[in-house]
Amino acid sequence: VFLDRGDAVELPLKFFSQYPGLYHCQLLLQSSCDIRVYHIVCVVNADPAEAELQFLTTAYQAVIQDIPIRNVSNQDWKLEALLEGQGFYGPPLIHVGLGETALYPLTFRPVAEC
Repeated sequence: VFLDRGDAVELPLKFFSQYPGLYHCQLLLQSSCDIRVYHIVCVVNADPAEAELQFLTTAYQAVIQDIPIRNVSNQDWKLEALLEGQGFYGPPLIHVGLGETALYPLTFRPVAEC
């Protein structure tokens, strides 16, 4: 459906993807007096994920949980970790190559019973 708004025309597009990443495509528009090719890059983000981890350890004894991070996009990832909560530690940055799965070592080191 084309909606004329002065010299601008809206062309609504819907894009469905199985995986997050960058998708390149071309859109060809032609009429009896004009041909136009548009190069479009679609960015698909993953749905926000929620997870719950339970750590069981004795006081002052550290426990490490390796969290898998899978990169199914078509580019390398450089991810920054922001940890909140007392006693949690992990690397501030992690690199995940395209098509790879990296393990993020989340450490919990309680300083008292909690």
